[in-house]
Amino acid sequence: MPNRAERRANAKRNRKGTVKQPARYQARSREGLVDEYSLQEKSIRLQDGQTGEWKPSAKTDLPVQSTSSTVREPGKLSLPHTARGWIRFLCWLLIVLSAMAFFVVMWIPNMPTWSVIVVSAVFAVGVLSLFFVSGDPKDNPNVDEYGTAV
Repeated sequence: MPNRAERRANAKRNRKGTVKQPARYQARSREGLVDEYSLQEKSIRLQDGQTGEWKPSAKTDLPVQSTSSTVREPGKLSLPHTARGWIRFLCWLLIVLSAMAFFVVMWIPNMPTWSVIVVSAVFAVGVLSLFFVSGDPKDNPNVDEYGTAV
Protein backbone atom coordinates (compact mmCIF):
# COMPACT_ATOMS: atom_id res chain seq x y z
CA MET A 1 0.00 0.00 0.00
CA PRO A 2 1.46 3.37 -0.91
CA ASN A 3 2.37 5.74 1.87
CA ARG A 4 0.90 9.21 2.35
CA ALA A 5 3.45 10.99 0.14
CA GLU A 6 2.87 8.58 -2.76
CA ARG A 7 -0.91 8.96 -2.47
CA ARG A 8 -0.58 12.76 -2.55
CA ALA A 9 1.74 12.59 -5.55
CA ASN A 10 -0.67 10.30 -7.40
CA ALA A 11 -3.60 12.59 -6.59
CA LYS A 12 -1.63 15.58 -7.88
CA ARG A 13 -0.77 13.71 -11.12
CA ASN A 14 -4.43 12.70 -11.53
CA ARG A 15 -5.50 16.34 -11.27
CA LYS A 16 -2.95 17.32 -13.93
CA GLY A 17 -4.05 14.45 -16.16
CA THR A 18 -0.83 12.43 -16.17
CA VAL A 19 -1.13 9.13 -14.39
CA LYS A 20 2.08 7.37 -13.52
CA GLN A 21 2.15 4.25 -11.43
CA PRO A 22 5.00 3.59 -9.04
CA ALA A 23 7.70 1.23 -10.34
CA ARG A 24 6.62 -1.71 -8.19
CA TYR A 25 3.07 -1.65 -9.61
CA GLN A 26 4.18 -1.38 -13.22
CA ALA A 27 5.77 -4.82 -13.06
CA ARG A 28 2.42 -6.39 -12.14
CA SER A 29 0.47 -4.61 -14.86
CA ARG A 30 -0.47 -6.63 -17.94
CA GLU A 31 -1.21 -3.56 -20.01
CA GLY A 32 0.36 -3.81 -23.42
CA LEU A 33 0.81 -7.58 -23.25
CA VAL A 34 -1.04 -9.98 -25.51
CA ASP A 35 -3.74 -11.87 -23.63
CA GLU A 36 -3.70 -15.58 -24.50
CA TYR A 37 -7.41 -16.05 -23.77
CA SER A 38 -8.44 -13.27 -26.13
CA LEU A 39 -6.15 -14.67 -28.83
CA GLN A 40 -7.77 -18.10 -28.49
CA GLU A 41 -11.25 -16.60 -28.62
CA LYS A 42 -10.30 -14.56 -31.68
CA SER A 43 -8.92 -17.63 -33.48
CA ILE A 44 -12.08 -19.60 -32.68
CA ARG A 45 -14.25 -16.80 -34.08
CA LEU A 46 -12.10 -16.63 -37.22
CA GLN A 47 -12.40 -20.39 -37.72
CA ASP A 48 -16.17 -20.13 -37.37
CA GLY A 49 -16.20 -17.53 -40.13
CA GLN A 50 -17.03 -14.60 -37.88
CA THR A 51 -15.16 -11.33 -37.83
CA GLY A 52 -12.00 -10.99 -35.77
CA GLU A 53 -13.53 -8.51 -33.35
CA TRP A 54 -16.12 -9.72 -30.85
CA LYS A 55 -19.32 -7.77 -30.67
CA PRO A 56 -21.91 -8.56 -28.00
CA SER A 57 -25.24 -9.85 -29.21
CA ALA A 58 -28.58 -10.66 -27.63
CA LYS A 59 -28.52 -14.25 -28.85
CA THR A 60 -29.42 -16.54 -25.96
CA ASP A 61 -30.10 -19.93 -27.56
CA LEU A 62 -27.50 -22.58 -26.90
CA PRO A 63 -26.46 -25.27 -29.38
CA VAL A 64 -28.45 -28.48 -29.03
CA GLN A 65 -26.38 -31.41 -27.86
CA SER A 66 -27.27 -34.77 -29.32
CA THR A 67 -27.77 -37.56 -26.82
CA SER A 68 -26.10 -40.84 -27.53
CA SER A 69 -28.03 -44.10 -27.25
CA THR A 70 -25.13 -45.73 -25.38
CA VAL A 71 -25.46 -43.40 -22.39
CA ARG A 72 -27.89 -44.86 -19.93
CA GLU A 73 -30.11 -42.89 -17.63
CA PRO A 74 -28.95 -42.68 -14.01
CA GLY A 75 -30.83 -44.97 -11.68
CA LYS A 76 -32.06 -47.22 -14.49
CA LEU A 77 -30.88 -50.81 -14.27
CA SER A 78 -30.87 -53.06 -17.29
CA LEU A 79 -30.03 -56.70 -17.83
CA PRO A 80 -26.69 -57.58 -19.40
CA HIS A 81 -26.72 -58.18 -23.16
CA THR A 82 -23.48 -60.12 -23.73
CA ALA A 83 -21.90 -63.23 -22.26
CA ARG A 84 -19.25 -61.05 -20.62
CA GLY A 85 -22.02 -58.99 -19.04
CA TRP A 86 -23.70 -62.10 -17.62
CA ILE A 87 -20.41 -63.39 -16.25
CA ARG A 88 -19.78 -59.98 -14.65
CA PHE A 89 -23.29 -60.14 -13.13
CA LEU A 90 -22.59 -63.61 -11.73
CA CYS A 91 -19.27 -62.40 -10.27
CA TRP A 92 -21.03 -59.57 -8.45
CA LEU A 93 -23.71 -61.99 -7.26
CA LEU A 94 -20.97 -64.32 -5.97
CA ILE A 95 -19.30 -61.41 -4.14
CA VAL A 96 -22.54 -60.27 -2.49
CA LEU A 97 -23.57 -63.78 -1.45
CA SER A 98 -20.12 -64.64 -0.09
CA ALA A 99 -20.01 -61.34 1.86
CA MET A 100 -23.36 -62.19 3.47
CA ALA A 101 -22.17 -65.75 4.16
CA PHE A 102 -18.99 -64.35 5.71
CA PHE A 103 -21.03 -62.29 8.20
CA VAL A 104 -23.16 -65.32 9.02
CA VAL A 105 -20.16 -67.61 9.50
CA MET A 106 -18.28 -64.98 11.48
CA TRP A 107 -21.02 -64.32 14.03
CA ILE A 108 -22.24 -67.88 14.64
CA PRO A 109 -20.35 -69.35 17.59
CA ASN A 110 -18.54 -72.67 17.27
CA MET A 111 -18.24 -72.54 13.47
CA PRO A 112 -15.23 -74.46 12.14
CA THR A 113 -12.30 -72.45 10.82
CA TRP A 114 -12.46 -74.14 7.44
CA SER A 115 -15.90 -72.57 6.78
CA VAL A 116 -14.47 -69.06 7.27
CA ILE A 117 -11.57 -69.94 4.97
CA VAL A 118 -13.88 -71.32 2.26
CA VAL A 119 -16.18 -68.28 2.34
CA SER A 120 -13.16 -65.93 2.23
CA ALA A 121 -11.70 -67.86 -0.70
CA VAL A 122 -15.02 -67.67 -2.61
CA PHE A 123 -15.10 -63.90 -2.00
CA ALA A 124 -11.51 -63.54 -3.25
CA VAL A 125 -12.28 -65.59 -6.38
CA GLY A 126 -15.29 -63.36 -7.10
CA VAL A 127 -13.23 -60.17 -6.75
CA LEU A 128 -10.31 -61.50 -8.82
CA SER A 129 -12.62 -62.77 -11.56
CA LEU A 130 -13.91 -59.21 -12.04
CA PHE A 131 -10.48 -58.24 -13.35
CA PHE A 132 -10.80 -60.79 -16.15
CA VAL A 133 -14.34 -59.90 -17.23
CA SER A 134 -14.35 -56.16 -16.54
CA GLY A 135 -14.03 -55.13 -20.19
CA ASP A 136 -12.29 -52.25 -21.90
CA PRO A 137 -12.03 -49.09 -19.76
CA LYS A 138 -12.58 -46.97 -22.90
CA ASP A 139 -16.16 -48.32 -23.08
CA ASN A 140 -17.07 -47.17 -19.55
CA PRO A 141 -20.08 -44.82 -19.82
CA ASN A 142 -19.34 -43.31 -16.40
CA VAL A 143 -15.97 -41.87 -17.49
CA ASP A 144 -15.40 -38.96 -19.88
CA GLU A 145 -12.68 -38.80 -22.56
CA TYR A 146 -10.06 -37.71 -20.00
CA GLY A 147 -10.74 -40.59 -17.57
CA THR A 148 -12.63 -38.46 -15.06
CA ALA A 149 -15.68 -39.99 -13.41
CA VAL A 150 -18.94 -38.28 -14.34
